Amino acid sequence: MQSLWPSNDKLMTNIQTLGVIGGGTMGNGIAHVAARSGFKVILQDLEQPFLDRALSTIMKNMDREVAKGTISADEKSGAFSRIVPTVRIAALAEADFIVEAVIEDFDAKAKVFQAVDEIARPGVILASNTSSISITKIASKTKRPDKIIGMHFMNPVPIMALVEVVRGLATSDESCQTTKQFAVSLGKRPVEVNDFPGFVSNRVLMPMINEAIYCVMEGVGSAEAVDSVMKLGMNHPMGPLTLADLIGLDVCLDIMEVLHTGMGDSKYRPCPLLRKMVDGGHLGRKSGQGFYTY
Repeated sequence: MQSLWPSNDKLMTNIQTLGVIGGGTMGNGIAHVAARSGFKVILQDLEQPFLDRALSTIMKNMDREVAKGTISADEKSGAFSRIVPTVRIAALAEADFIVEAVIEDFDAKAKVFQAVDEIARPGVILASNTSSISITKIASKTKRPDKIIGMHFMNPVPIMALVEVVRGLATSDESCQTTKQFAVSLGKRPVEVNDFPGFVSNRVLMPMINEAIYCVMEGVGSAEAVDSVMKLGMNHPMGPLTLADLIGLDVCLDIMEVLHTGMGDSKYRPCPLLRKMVDGGHLGRKSGQGFYTY
């Protein structure tokens, strides 16, 4: 049976510096993994407080890895020193590969890709960590559509092995292969999929989460009951509502909107309770209140 990901003996050697745009949950996780894997990382965000928070998170997570014996204290120091924070998007001109990890909004991502397209060297691949937005549509806003690709990491990035590699309509074979090889060099397992709303991961996951929310709204069971059934009966490591709180209910809603609009099928309609909770600021772990209190 042929492997889904490239073997280590075929890794590319021309990527030494990774650019990461956005220091939020996904961006700082990607920066963490890349620095731990020996790459220099240029971590760019709009404001210094965002970068300070990202660096603090990375340091705490690396300290946790040291405590678990995953890495040594010296390895932690070396990895952390390879992360260069900056508010200057022009600094990304040095990067050999760039991953965007800003909010899950097409207009925001299009603006970032248009700006980086002007800065990055012609041969540099620009990847998006989007969890549902069309790679083909993002690529259409650049002058290098063959070098635009989806690189959907899973949360938490330092722990989860999967990277969903998403080919847009114009993504070249070379860009796809390089991206998969790069994912392997980060210790990840890339799985190639095509560009459809939600890709594979969220096309399967989010309707399940949405249906779990319907169960709560309709009084079929409490959040605790729904999660317990899925953990004890389906062997899920965590229940769908606990997972929704971890992902962020606002992100879940955004993805369901993309699925509903992109597929044109009522089965993807976001649950009214999900919309109500987001409107009320109950976003899950990030706000301290979702289906559970944190």
